[in-house]
Amino acid sequence: MRRLLPLLALSLLAACAPAVESNDQPVDDPAIARVLSTLRPGIVVKGADSVSYTLADRMAHYRVPGVSIAVVDSGRIVWARGIGLKELATADSVTPTTLFQAASISKPVTATAMLHLVDQGKLALDTPVNDYLKSWKLPDNAFTKTEPVTLRRIVSHSAGLTVHGFPGYAITDSIPTVVQVLDGAKPANTAAVRVDTTPGAIMRYSGGGTTIEQLVLTDVTGESFPALMKRLVLDPIGMSNSGYDQPLPQAKRGDAAAGYKNDGTMIEGRWHVYPEMAAAGLWTTPTDLMRWALEIAAARDGRSSILAQQTAKNMLTIQKAPVGLGPFLGGTGDGFNFGHGGANEGYRAEVIYFPELGRGAAVMTNSDAGSGLAREILLALAAEYHWTDYGPREVASITLDTLAMEAHVGVFAAPAPDSARVTVTRVGRRLFMEAPRFMPKTEVVFVEPHKVVALASGMGGTFIVNARGTVTGLEIAGMTLKRSAR
Repeated sequence: MRRLLPLLALSLLAACAPAVESNDQPVDDPAIARVLSTLRPGIVVKGADSVSYTLADRMAHYRVPGVSIAVVDSGRIVWARGIGLKELATADSVTPTTLFQAASISKPVTATAMLHLVDQGKLALDTPVNDYLKSWKLPDNAFTKTEPVTLRRIVSHSAGLTVHGFPGYAITDSIPTVVQVLDGAKPANTAAVRVDTTPGAIMRYSGGGTTIEQLVLTDVTGESFPALMKRLVLDPIGMSNSGYDQPLPQAKRGDAAAGYKNDGTMIEGRWHVYPEMAAAGLWTTPTDLMRWALEIAAARDGRSSILAQQTAKNMLTIQKAPVGLGPFLGGTGDGFNFGHGGANEGYRAEVIYFPELGRGAAVMTNSDAGSGLAREILLALAAEYHWTDYGPREVASITLDTLAMEAHVGVFAAPAPDSARVTVTRVGRRLFMEAPRFMPKTEVVFVEPHKVVALASGMGGTFIVNARGTVTGLEIAGMTLKRSAR
């Protein structure tokens, strides 16, 4: 494993990198200094002493090489900073224009283009998607006989579709077409996208559904997906450092941060390729993500040429909790916010905006372990800029004896098509969870005899217990996982 000492030294230099346009605050602004020195945990155990951290300390703790941050206050971008390195063992510092994979934040940006076409009358939210698809059709079955799969249901993750997310493909892999991805046909590395529950019945996250949306957009317009997104969204908003091209064009590769695994090793080939562009393919910067957020807020106020006002209001209205037409929604009144998270191989990102306050931020990292760090940065920003009702979550933990804790240890896995896996381990009186792609090894605490909360992210999990009191499964992140034989 590479040493992290060069990262810590260079992070201090990179923190003073020039800001992007609209940043009229000096590099030694005390607000920025406070944010970078007062990160705080996402979960606070009731009765425990309060703690805070420096950004450099937490980057070392999580083994995150590079971070990029953009902050909005009073409805404008007030500062942006790059901290750390694009690639370890180099002196190539992250700057505000360094490209990161936005991962699932690609989805609400894609939804913006889809809704623009709705405004133009080229698409309708409640028409069956097979009416628009030309190059492929979603197979009908008993579930679709009663309720259709529609764009409204796809972007609100309530269409009953399978395939939660995508691992991407190594640079040297054969890359499947979108149709091959949807059918789970080689060289695709994920299962076929199909309906396996009644559309409209439940909210269940589906990157597979967003990939159907991608095909709808290209079939209806006849344009390549990257060109379509550039024309409809990226260029009009001014997202000049963004693109959906997969693989990343050679001319832009020097501008991009390499992705890293939880253990600090670099992704082979620096990053993965995502033909599932609508779901996971956006390369961008935090500044450009905030330009998108500001545009959606402007559209909601009737001040945008990208979306009609009513369309933007619908986008930011819950369709199937907690999702609107693309973004995730939270809070009420001044605390109302919209945003999304992202998790690709080697990258983690978060964007959040409070339109009533004119405040928000985007944080992007080049590590699988970046989710906890991004959350801690956002909490420091929330304290500094007074985001309403956004702070650490306080939990009351309970203590289990060693035997009871050991009863929860094991490997929990989901059947195909998702094949998710969570490993639970114990170190003394502490319990840890780890899951490929979406959760680095993190400590969890018991809040009920069979219910835990992750200290870094706040993600909750409930163990399933049979009549004999034996732990047989785990419910987490909307998935039900079965315990493997010990």
